[in-house]
Amino acid sequence: MVASTPKSTVAAIVRDYHVDADIPKLLARLDAVCAETSDTAALIAAVEPYREMHEVAGPVYERVVEREPENAAVLVALANAYWLTGRGPGVVGEIAARAMAADPTNRGAWHLWALTESAPRGRMQRWHQVTTRFPDDKLAHAALADNAASVASAENDPVAMKLAIGTYEMLLATATSDEERSALGSALGTLKQWKL
Repeated sequence: MVASTPKSTVAAIVRDYHVDADIPKLLARLDAVCAETSDTAALIAAVEPYREMHEVAGPVYERVVEREPENAAVLVALANAYWLTGRGPGVVGEIAARAMAADPTNRGAWHLWALTESAPRGRMQRWHQVTTRFPDDKLAHAALADNAASVASAENDPVAMKLAIGTYEMLLATATSDEERSALGSALGTLKQWKL
C-alpha cells in the first residue's frame, strides 16, 4: 500500500466535500492533515490547487501562519482568503500589514492593504503609495485612477480629478490591446466631460 501524501489527502478531502458539503467534517479533516504534516512546504503545496476554495485554503493557511508568522506569501494568501469570505477590512488589513512588514516587496500585501482602507480618500492615498513603490504595476495604477475618480466625483475635488485623468492617460499610453485602449479612452472621455 502506498502512503498518502498531504497533497493526495487534501485532494481526497476536497472530493468528499464536493459530495457531502459538510463544512464541520471538512474543517476537522483539514485540521487533522495539518496536525499530521510537519512539512510546512508540503502543506502549502497540498492546498495550492484549492487556493480559490477559501473554505479549504483559509484553515490550512491559518495553521501555516501559526508555524511561520513571518512568511509574507502565506500571510497574503490567508488575508486574501479572509477578504473573499467577508472577514472584514480590520482583520485583513492587519494581516496585510504583517505581510508588508515581513516582506516590503510583496505586491499582494500592498494591494490588500490598499483595498482594506474604508475611506475613499484614504484608499486613494494608499493606492498612490502602492504605485509609488511599484511604478510598473498597472493594476495598482488602475485602482488609483478609479479611486481618484470616485473621490473627485463624491467630493468635487479637482486635484483628485487631475490625478484620475493623468493616471488613465498614462495607462492609455502603455495599453497593449485594443480592448484596453477602448476602455481607457471611454473612461477618459467621461471624466473630461465632468464639471467640478
